[in-house]
Amino acid sequence: MTAPWRRIAWLFVALLLLLLPAPALAAGGGGGGGDGATAKKQTAEYTAGVQAIEAKDFARAITLLETAVQHTPDDADAWNELAYATRKSGEPAKSIPLYHKALALDPRHLGAHEYIGEAYLALDDLAKAKEHLARLNRLCFFGCEEYRDLKKAVQAYEKTRAKIKPAASN
Repeated sequence: MTAPWRRIAWLFVALLLLLLPAPALAAGGGGGGGDGATAKKQTAEYTAGVQAIEAKDFARAITLLETAVQHTPDDADAWNELAYATRKSGEPAKSIPLYHKALALDPRHLGAHEYIGEAYLALDDLAKAKEHLARLNRLCFFGCEEYRDLKKAVQAYEKTRAKIKPAASN
């Protein structure tokens, strides 16, 4: 027979899982935002910038997303996407302050933590990448895609002794 405290613990966990909104468990996609709990209206430039990123037209994405962050300077998603496009255009050092801006606006932004970690790997700063991996580990209660992706990148970096870095544009 199971000890009473174990039953109570399992009931508490089950109740907690039922009460948490589904977006809080999913917690955003690769480039997505922080908690995913609030849907906000994005600017046309933001939407076009994300489409340009998907088309791997990073120069166009940067132009569009720079306009987007001028219109909505408090949008962590827009800053994250601008940083992503900047990093993917081959400028990982220039992307770091942009990721910092996204994280200042939303310290729990999963995509920004993953991507800044990858930027640090591209700059051969394994310690900083591991800091963001640790932060993702704390933020992702049941694990998340961003944590798994950055962990895989860190492991590949360590295994190859820095010969394999996240690609500038893949």
